[in-house]
Amino acid sequence: MASALHAGDSLMTKTALITGITGQDGAYLAELLLAKGYEVHGLKRRSSSFNTGRIDHIYQDPHEIGARLHLHYGDMTDSMNLTRLVQETQPDEIYNLAAMSHVAVSFETPEYTANADGIGTLRLLEAIRLLGMVDKTRIYQASTSELYGLVQEVPQSETTPFYPRSPYGAAKMYAYWITVNYREAYGMHASNGILFNHESPRRGETFVTRKITRAVAAIHLGLQDTLYLGNLDAKRDWGHARDYVEGMWRIVQQPQGDDFVLATGITQTVRSFVELAFAEVDMKIDWSGEGVDEVGVCANTGKTLVKVDPRYFRPTEVDLLIGNPAKAKRLLGWEATTTLAELCAEMVREDLKVIAREAEQRRPDEERPSALYAVKS
Repeated sequence: MASALHAGDSLMTKTALITGITGQDGAYLAELLLAKGYEVHGLKRRSSSFNTGRIDHIYQDPHEIGARLHLHYGDMTDSMNLTRLVQETQPDEIYNLAAMSHVAVSFETPEYTANADGIGTLRLLEAIRLLGMVDKTRIYQASTSELYGLVQEVPQSETTPFYPRSPYGAAKMYAYWITVNYREAYGMHASNGILFNHESPRRGETFVTRKITRAVAAIHLGLQDTLYLGNLDAKRDWGHARDYVEGMWRIVQQPQGDDFVLATGITQTVRSFVELAFAEVDMKIDWSGEGVDEVGVCANTGKTLVKVDPRYFRPTEVDLLIGNPAKAKRLLGWEATTTLAELCAEMVREDLKVIAREAEQRRPDEERPSALYAVKS
């Protein structure tokens, strides 16, 4: 299948290994690669609860003939596990998406963040090298706009100096540079994708965009009174994860490893995202007050729907992120196609369904509509 081949490859299906396949990006990337004819292996952590909700719809029973999606237990902190997995799957492409990626939580777990996000990347690179797979396997490293932190120029490009402001950003900076180092030292096809914020209905519920859209849905359905947020003035460059995984794939298809910024080139405040989300349920938000006393009031009802909670402030804040995707557009032919308004609307619509379904499941059986009377003739 031509779309699953590198230049000069023979006509055969390619094999990809995705770490972090159960996450937002991993799920979209798995869909993309399966559609292109790949055989996909995914690394997922052992958990006391099921954590495969984002990929259940593409799961394939390994007993089925022709199954092309395979899941493996593993962890980025276990070098023996990673080396064995690379050896057994013999991937043509590795997409290292696994990470402790929540910035605020990284302040609570800095050592684990460094181990998983920083040294974990080194473990994968070393596995490729030690197994003698440098000429066979290409690797994509998921970098982040949090590398820029206290930004040194606006907008941020591939040449902008890094100044991370969190343990997460610092760990990712090591991962970035060790990827560059292995490319230069060993001739490895190793690339960094510096992705700016990218969201979707599959975004984790503790991330600010999903926190907002879930709260909007719950407030609209009368199940929540107030949305509490931290820095409303923080500015981010938000795109759709589905667009960005296409960029990841295009990066890996390049003749040589390289580093690319993937972004929309447009920045918006958290406050603006809140307004867009509430607008999807026909609620207009008026703002009053400043700082921790700022509130968002529904123009229709006069109810206070948004409040600031200082507990959500970061110890060191990143105030402004906006990427310059010119290189990706020029060399990859890639650009973000989903607007923030479209993204926000999709997230709110999906969360309305999710919240309604969760509320129905919490209702006592005797209060639920009987299926006997719910069927229409």
